[in-house]
Order: sequence, then structure tokens, then C-alpha cells
Amino acid sequence: MSKKARKFTFFKYMGPGVLVAVGFIDPGNWASNLAAGSMFGYSLLWVVSISTLMLILLQHNVAHLGIATGHCLAENTFLHIKPKYAQPLLLTALLAAISTSLAEILGGAIALNMLLGIPITLGVLVMLITVCLVTFMTNYQRLEKFIISFVAIIGFCFFYEVMLINVDWAEAAKSAVVISIPQGSMLIIVSILGAVVMPHNLFLHSEIIQTKNWFNRSPQLKNKLLKYEFLDTLFSMIMGWAINCVIIILAAEVFFKNNVQVEDLSQAADLLKPVLGSKAALVFAASLLCASFASSITAGIAGGIIFSAVFKKEYDEKSRYTRIGIILTHVITCGIILFIDDTLMGLLYSQMFLSMQLPFTIGLQIYLTSSKKVMGDSVNTLSTNLMLLACGIFVSVLNIILLYTMFRDW
Repeated sequence: MSKKARKFTFFKYMGPGVLVAVGFIDPGNWASNLAAGSMFGYSLLWVVSISTLMLILLQHNVAHLGIATGHCLAENTFLHIKPKYAQPLLLTALLAAISTSLAEILGGAIALNMLLGIPITLGVLVMLITVCLVTFMTNYQRLEKFIISFVAIIGFCFFYEVMLINVDWAEAAKSAVVISIPQGSMLIIVSILGAVVMPHNLFLHSEIIQTKNWFNRSPQLKNKLLKYEFLDTLFSMIMGWAINCVIIILAAEVFFKNNVQVEDLSQAADLLKPVLGSKAALVFAASLLCASFASSITAGIAGGIIFSAVFKKEYDEKSRYTRIGIILTHVITCGIILFIDDTLMGLLYSQMFLSMQLPFTIGLQIYLTSSKKVMGDSVNTLSTNLMLLACGIFVSVLNIILLYTMFRDW
């Protein structure tokens, strides 16, 4: 096969990683990055770097599970773990999907308020109805291409703008690799972690990979397909890492250096004013709406996957279990949003909960992918298990420190 043909082959297998990466620029990421840059300057860039490395490992490993077994993470849970353990684990994962949906629908409501002046409560209802209708009635793969393209425009704007301002690149590069924990930053650190390494995406990725029909293939072809899957994941996650870092850098330059306190997500539109001028708020709100819309759909699908598994059913978009799971994920979300007064803090706390749940999903993933009974010859190597275990310990330690800090300050 020629080099040119191999390039086209890679693009043919792209998709699952890009879909997961849509969550990289969702409202939860916007809020976490905005808070990080405006409050602590460059100093929390390292969280995005470490979180992205963890994400690459976790997403590739869970995709490996899907390719090796022909079942997603949720399905493998009810197939190989006793119900008394499987159901509580899956229920915590469902709560994580609800927490993700909360950030997406709330972000969409904020965007509608910026664009049309619609009150947040009414915007939440509009998002709920629209997302459910599109999920059940539209071919999402077609819509997804448009959404990803539109959101890519906002990414381009950020990259372009960062070249126009006087960034201390040496300091930014240092902050991206050197761990620093400023006083009062633990909530933001954990929120960034939860916004990047989202538990629902682990369930989602292992299910999406099934659409490629890679299970019933020879071991040799599976190994080849795994390489393409890894490249897809690596490319998508690195792009997400770059966009998140740029948002933090811009927030540091626009807000932190000017001692501007950020109290609302809509203030992120100010980051685009050097490029777009008076159109900044409009473009930001439109891109936020698209990102919220896309991520709301994937969060709902993840909720449907997990809810079906609670009842030992496989994901099927026409199944009543799946549909109930999708609707329940979004309806509970909307009920919670009604009690949120501070939208920015609501977004941050939703991402914090994702980090709190993450060790349970990582532990589940390690158990399944390290089992020869589950994985056959595709079982994890010792080095992979050690890296996965290190991820779980790292997240758990950060969560414990945050909880200790919160209880101490009460």
C-alpha cells in the first residue's frame, strides 16, 4: 500500500476519538478553564497536560475492550460482574452522565440567553425538548459533522488570537509540565480533571467502536485496527489538549493580568474580542450552543447505554430501556438546574462530581481489561495495568485532598 493510500486509510477509521473530543470543548471545560486562567494565571496548565495523558490511556484501553470483546464497558459489566456489585457501579456512572448532561444543557441555556435573551429556565426546557427530539429522530452522524466543523472555527479563533497577544511562552511551557497547587485551587484542579477525563466518555467510546464492526475480525486485523484507533484517539486528544491550554492562557492574559473577576460563563466572549470585535459575543454564544448541543446528545446516549446495562440489556436506540435512560438522564438534569443560582459554580461542581466518580470507572475498567476470561489474548500487559492503576490512585488522591480541604473550611 502506498504512503498516500495509508493516509486515506487512517481518515477512514477516524471518528470515535473525534466524537469523544467534542466533550473537550463543552461548557464544563469552558467554565473550568476560564476559572483556572482568570484566578491562577498559567499555573494550572499542568492539570490539562496530565489529564490528557490519562485520557489517551483510558480511552484507548476502553476502545481495546470494545474491539476485543464486541461489548461496551457497560455490557461487559453486567456480563462479568455479579449484580450486587455491577448495579451500584453502573448507577454511579449514570449519575456521572447526568452530571455531564447538566453542564451541557445549562451551557446551552446560557448560550440561548446570550443569543435571544431567553431566560435560563426556559432555555433549559428548549434544550431538553430539542436534544431529545434530535436524538430519537435524526441521523446524528450527519449533524455531528456540521457541529464539529463549527466548533473547530472557534478553536481556530483562539489559536489565531493567542498569536496576537504577548504570551510568556516559556512560562506557559513550564506551567504545562510542572505541578503547582496554588492556595484555593483544589476545586478548579479537580474540575479540570473531571472536565477532561469524563467517565461517560469511557462508556460511550467503547460503544461507538462497535459501529465499526471490528469484533469479528482476525487477530492480525484487530491489531492493525487497534493502531488506527490509537492514532484516532491520540490525534483527537492532542487537539483537545491544545484548545484547552489556549483557553487558559487567554483567560490568564485577559482576566488574571488585569485583575478582572470572572463570575459568569458569558464573560468568556471577551476572550475573542481582539479577533472578532463586536461580533465576539455572538460567535462565542453560537459556538457554545453547538458544543452544548453536541455534548448533550452524547451525554444522553451514554446515559441510555448505562441505564440499559443496569437492567442487563444491550444498548439499542429503539429499545425502551435505552430511550428511558436517555430521557431520564436529561429530565433529572433539568430538575437539578432549577435549583442552581450561580451558573458558573454549578458548572464547576458538575465537573467536580465527574472526578469523584472517575476512580470507580477506572477500577471497573482495570478489572475487566486485566481479565483473561474477558479479554482473551488481548488482556492488558502488566505495564498497562500499572499505568491504569496510577491513574486511579492519582485521581483518588486529588479527590481526597479536595474533600479534606472543603470539610476543613466549613
